[in-house]
Amino acid sequence: MDEREPSPLRWYVAGLLCAASTLNYLDRQALSVLAETIQKALHLSTSDYSFITSAFLFSYTAMYAVSGRIVDWMGNRRGYPLFVSLWSFADILHGLARTASQLTFFRVLLGAAEPGNFPAGLRAVSEWFPVRERALGVGIFNSGTALGSAVAAPIVSFIALSFGWQSAFVFTGMLGFIWVAAWLLFYRYSGGPPGEQAASLVKPAALSKLAVIPAMWGCVLARVLTDPISYFLFFWIPKYLQQERGFNLADVGKYGWIPYAALTLGNLFSGAMPRWLIARGWPLNRARKSTMLVISCLMPIFYMLVTRAPNPAWALAAISVCMFGHAAWGNVILPAEVFPDHAVGTVTGIGGACGGLTGALSQLAIGWIVTHQSFAPVFAACAMLYLVAFACVHWLIGELGVIRSVE
Repeated sequence: MDEREPSPLRWYVAGLLCAASTLNYLDRQALSVLAETIQKALHLSTSDYSFITSAFLFSYTAMYAVSGRIVDWMGNRRGYPLFVSLWSFADILHGLARTASQLTFFRVLLGAAEPGNFPAGLRAVSEWFPVRERALGVGIFNSGTALGSAVAAPIVSFIALSFGWQSAFVFTGMLGFIWVAAWLLFYRYSGGPPGEQAASLVKPAALSKLAVIPAMWGCVLARVLTDPISYFLFFWIPKYLQQERGFNLADVGKYGWIPYAALTLGNLFSGAMPRWLIARGWPLNRARKSTMLVISCLMPIFYMLVTRAPNPAWALAAISVCMFGHAAWGNVILPAEVFPDHAVGTVTGIGGACGGLTGALSQLAIGWIVTHQSFAPVFAACAMLYLVAFACVHWLIGELGVIRSVE
């Protein structure tokens, strides 16, 4: 276990990482918030929308593994701002779309740039935080994904209603360049993470070495099984509220942030609860797995409440509980608790790529199911996947908190 002295600057790093994830999901969620509006403006069907979201995920998947290797090769000082700049520019281009084909193309560009956020963020946590605090560090970093989705509803809807839907993409994209300036200034004056000079001499972990470690496949399968749920919750919940619960765009702006606020709290809980248990004498492995198991058992109940909610208010509350539980499960944290710094980006990239592939395929299936049936079968499928994912973590990864040696 890594016992190096943590830097007091790690909490500033966590704040910057949270901000990056917030912008990452603010940019991608702009389309989800404006789905109904853009469908009418560009004359898109529900199947067209599912094709666009799927195209995003296919490019996202293709670049996820590549971005992980790039981050491990370039390091975060240079690699992170590169990816943020690219996805911010791609987001701005969405405002120029006039046809379904143009929107799809710009969405593909966004998907190619956005996955770099997660290998870079996980690597930054592993560089700045000791192992016992990494769940909390990743929880703060990953809470930005939910925070970005939460603020997307009021911000994007307000801009779209005031200035047109194209302006929403331009505004959200420009914010990324402000973050890039802040990151570069921080690294210029902070001197970098503890041990950065030594770490920079280590080449990225060899794929052949990682492939024979069962723990890597445990991390990958956790993403394969739970990432499709993440994409469903992020891409389809605003549409679900409008299509099946009678919300309009103004309602989404007023209330659509609530489930994503719950998701933010869930991300913080995923790290804070194990840390609280560890402070009371629990081993890291027991604290993390107990949290994951309890949540896995509760999720089928939470999803059932969504389908049986008697009115829109109860449906919104039930969705919020599901969002909290999904984030609290903590699927993104695992590589930072298992692998050394020079392998975290690569393992996160591989897991994210495989999860993105299953997510892209599931988007097409969701589009067909929602068109021909309803959202209920999708919620039912999501409910059962957490226990399967937990079993993969338990049997393949084994003990969490023990850093594996990787050449």
